Amino acid sequence: MARATPTSGTTATSRYARRHLRFGWWSLLVFLALGLVLETLHGFKVGFYLDVANSTRRLMWTLAHAHGALLGLVHVVFGLSLRVAAESAPARLALPSRALVAATVLLPGGFFLGGVTFYSGDPGVGVALVPVGAVLLLLAVFLAARAA
Repeated sequence: MARATPTSGTTATSRYARRHLRFGWWSLLVFLALGLVLETLHGFKVGFYLDVANSTRRLMWTLAHAHGALLGLVHVVFGLSLRVAAESAPARLALPSRALVAATVLLPGGFFLGGVTFYSGDPGVGVALVPVGAVLLLLAVFLAARAA
C-alpha cells in the first residue's frame, strides 16, 4: 500500500487535525480531573483550599480548571474544523497550531502556579504566564478565523 508523501497538503492537514483532537481530549481529561480534585477538596472542607486566607488559591485553581477545560474543547473543535476544511494549506496551520498548544499550557498553567504560592492575597509570579498565554490564544483564534 502506498503512503502519502509528507508534502501532501491533505496529509499534513490530517496530521494537524489528529494532533489537536488528541491534545484536546487529553487536555480535557487532565483539566476535568483537576476539577474533580478541587470538588473533593471542597467536599472534604480542606482548609488548604477553603480557608478564607486561601481564597486566592481557590480562585486561581478554579480559573486554571475552567480555562484548561475550555481550551481542551477549543482543540477538539479546531481539529474537527480542520477535517471539514481539509483544503487548508499546511504552512498556514503551523503558527495557529503552535500558538493554541502554547496557550493551553501557559494560560491554565499560569493560573495554577499563581495559586501554588501567593502573597497577601496576590497570586504568585506564575500568574505572569497568563497574559502571554492569552495573547497566544488571541493570535491562534485570529489566524484560524482568517483562514476560515
